[in-house]
Amino acid sequence: MQRPRNALPVGTAPSWRYMQLHTYMPCRMLVAVRGAIAVLEVIAEPTRRRILDAVRDGERSVGELVEQVGMHQPGVSRHLKVLRDAGLVEVRRDAQRRLYRLRPEPLMELDAWLEPYRAEWTARLDSLERHLRRTTEPIPPSPKKHR
Repeated sequence: MQRPRNALPVGTAPSWRYMQLHTYMPCRMLVAVRGAIAVLEVIAEPTRRRILDAVRDGERSVGELVEQVGMHQPGVSRHLKVLRDAGLVEVRRDAQRRLYRLRPEPLMELDAWLEPYRAEWTARLDSLERHLRRTTEPIPPSPKKHR
């Protein structure tokens, strides 16, 4: 049996480019999914989540982030670069300082991507609740004992 010309070699994972060329999903949907997955990969690291929590309320300097995260400056800077490359934070220069702030758009894309999963689980839990109400008998209150 001969493999089709555009088939992947056995044991290799498809690349995003391959998936864009060989899928029936609209290209915009693939870009949104790829972006959501990239954001998930970036925020999987707990230190990056702490940095995002710190910049959620406003701009923070690297020094403030070092203090809040409890890590040395080079480590915080490496995490900030990853967050910046993923589009989760943006930086503004203020003389010698760099101030970082949250960019909510990638998180909003992730939230939109997760919405169908939330809706599915909400429907399942609502169904379970209805089933339990139909099939269980109420437990009568136990009589209080006097001491």
